[in-house]
Order: sequence, then C-alpha cells, then structure tokens
Amino acid sequence: MLSLTATTLNSSIFTQSKTHGFFNTRPVYRKPFTTITSALIPASNRQAPPKQQLYQPFRPPPSPIPPKFRSLDTAGKIEVLADRLGLWFEYAPLISSLYTEGFTPPSIEELTGISGVEQNSLIVGAQVRDSLVQSGAKPELIAAFDTNGAELLYEIRLLNTTQRVAAAEYIVDHGFDTKGAGDLARAIKDFPHRRGDVGLGDFDYNLPGDCLSFMLYRKSREHRSPSEIRTTLLEQALETAVTEKAKKAVLRELHGESEEERVKEEEIKIIRVPVVRLRFGEVAGASSVVVLPVCKAEEGEEKLLEAPMEFESGGEFGVVEAEKDWSRWVVLPGWDPVVAVRKGGVAISFSDDREVLPWNGKGEAIMVVIDREKKTVEADNGYYYLVVADGGMKLDRGLVLKEKGVNESLGMVVLVVRPPRDDDDEWQINDEDWD
Repeated sequence: MLSLTATTLNSSIFTQSKTHGFFNTRPVYRKPFTTITSALIPASNRQAPPKQQLYQPFRPPPSPIPPKFRSLDTAGKIEVLADRLGLWFEYAPLISSLYTEGFTPPSIEELTGISGVEQNSLIVGAQVRDSLVQSGAKPELIAAFDTNGAELLYEIRLLNTTQRVAAAEYIVDHGFDTKGAGDLARAIKDFPHRRGDVGLGDFDYNLPGDCLSFMLYRKSREHRSPSEIRTTLLEQALETAVTEKAKKAVLRELHGESEEERVKEEEIKIIRVPVVRLRFGEVAGASSVVVLPVCKAEEGEEKLLEAPMEFESGGEFGVVEAEKDWSRWVVLPGWDPVVAVRKGGVAISFSDDREVLPWNGKGEAIMVVIDREKKTVEADNGYYYLVVADGGMKLDRGLVLKEKGVNESLGMVVLVVRPPRDDDDEWQINDEDWD
C-alpha cells in the first residue's frame, strides 16, 4: 500500500536596491512549495472493510420427530407405531413422516392397526400439545396429557393459543372427558357470535367456565318454563358459572325475575331496528350496493333537510345521479331494509353511540339510516324515530314519543350500522391458530 507524506518548505531570497546612495537589502518571500514522499505500508496492517453476508442458506425447521426415532427407516417407524413404543405424542409425528413417503391412512391402518380417525387425532393432538409447550404453559399441565391426551387436545384444536391454555387447564381441573372437552371448546368458540343474545353481557368471555355456563343458559331458554330439562340445564349453568354476575343471571332465570326485568326483556324482543356491524371487504363482495347521502349529527337539522331526497343509479355502469350536488356519500351493501327505502333515505353519522341510542352503547361511532318519507310517529313500541332533543339528535321509540306528545320526527330509523372491527371477525383465524 502506498502512503503519501507532504512537507511544506518556506524559502526567501534577498535583493538589493539603492536608495539615496545607500544599498538597502530586504528579503523577498515567495510562495511555499510542497515536497511529497511516499512509503509502502505492509499489507498486514491494512483494515479490510467488514463483509456482509448477503446470502442466507436455507435452514429447514426442526423435525417434530423425537431424536430417538429420527434414525429409523420405514420398517422401524411402522414397528414403533404397531407396538406403540413410547408416549403417544412421541410416535405421532411418525404418521406424518410415513405420509410423506407415500403411505395412505388405509395402508398405515393395515400395517399398524391405527385407524384413520385415530391417526388424525394423534397428529392434531400432538400439534396442539406443541402449541401449549411453545406458549410457556406449566409443565404439570403438559404432563397431564401425556397419557391418552390426544383425544382431549384434539377437541380444542380450533381455539387460539391463549384459549387452548385456558381450556386445557379447565379440562384438567374438572376432569372432563372427550365430550366435555368438545362442549367447552364449542362454547368458547361460539360465544363471540352470540352478540345480541339475552344475558350475554352477564358472562365473561375470558373465562372458560362462564362461556360454558352461557351455552347452558342459552339452551335452557329454548325449553318451556317450567320443565325438567330447563331446570337441569340451569342448575348445570349455575355450577359452571365463575363470576358473580353470571351466577346472578342464572339464578334470575332459575327462580324467576322481577316484573321490571321482564318488561325490559320484552321491549328488547320487539325492537324492529336491525343493528349490524359492517365487515371488512363486505361492500366489495356484495352483489348489490346502495349509495346514500351522509350528514354529520353535529351539523344539525338544517343540514339534514338539505340532503337530496331523490337519487338513483342508471345506465350500463350504474352511475348515481342526484337532484342536487352533495359532498358526502356512503356505499352500503344491498341490505333489505336499506333497499326498501326508495326515496328520502339518508345516513347520519354519530361519533359516540352512547349519546344517541336508547339502549346501552359501546362508545363507538355509528351511522343511522332513516327514511324521511316516514316522519309521522306511530304508537308502536317496535319502531324508532330520529328526533331533535336536548340540543342534538337521538333515537326514541314511537310509543315514548307519543306519550310526550311528539307526532312528527325527522324520519323513521331503518338501520343502525357499526364500523368494522378486527375482534368481530371471528371467522378469520390466523394461520398459526390452525393445525
């Protein structure tokens, strides 16, 4: 390696000049000049730039087969399965290994005596067990399934990892068999889909016991009162309930409820306003859609009255044409209540449902679709209307408005739409939650 060194030298030259007969000597300075020398630096002193490893070699995932079985050939794997050598979760991965070698469930059953149903149970059960181990579950919980645990773990396969751990603990603590484990898993999985059912808010979704209790509570309501089946289901629901709120709800159903609670429940039953939550991608996948003008609730009644009354789509491309210009529109799936509004439909957006709904809200934004052609209030407890009250707009029942002497509203409510939300898409399960 060549190194350059620069050295700067200054030089001066004296000149003489004659002034008034005397010689005057003075130095004349010139610009400095630089000399450059070079030297070789040994190669051993060089610092090479750090190398970046751009290529990462493929590393296959660790084999699920225990180390003691990895060296087995095909005949050895079949022998282990036929004689059940080891614990069930140890030899279960050998079944998948034989599948990759071209064996089929019937051929494995013929060679080992393990039926196709049992093969599936062993494979899935081992995968569920692995998920419990990876989640950091207690060793004693894992050990509880070491003997004949495949069938029990198979039943909780559709739950996510957190739910699996909670369900497994509940199964071990209560000594559930396969049927009990299946009922528990279905109760946990079905709970989020029961929004709107009577009594759901009294049970805690995060507790497997409350989920199972609600399933029994819900089934009891399918039978007439009094009946032996209904009483038995409620007694079982009371035994499995964990929270005090859930126990009180079951006791009310078991021993009867007050007149006030009964009237409130009847009011809920006759509500004719559908409340729906929009799902992600639902508009894009809908076979038909409806376009409505939108008003903000804070803009007041005047803005609502200015919204176009008539608008329709036509032509080959379904272009929407309105009687007047409007800046805000919303596209909704072609739900029947919305499609039925031929003229005067409009959507009003509210930032907080607790300020507008007469029942318990969730503290989230909503959109209320009304029919301005139906402004006359009818004394029917099932119809709701949008009215101006306390300086703002809110919903109220027709019977209540009639009692207050209100005969005309801004329009009859035909639909309440909630925004899409991730935790409501229970049918969308992450890949890691599937076996």
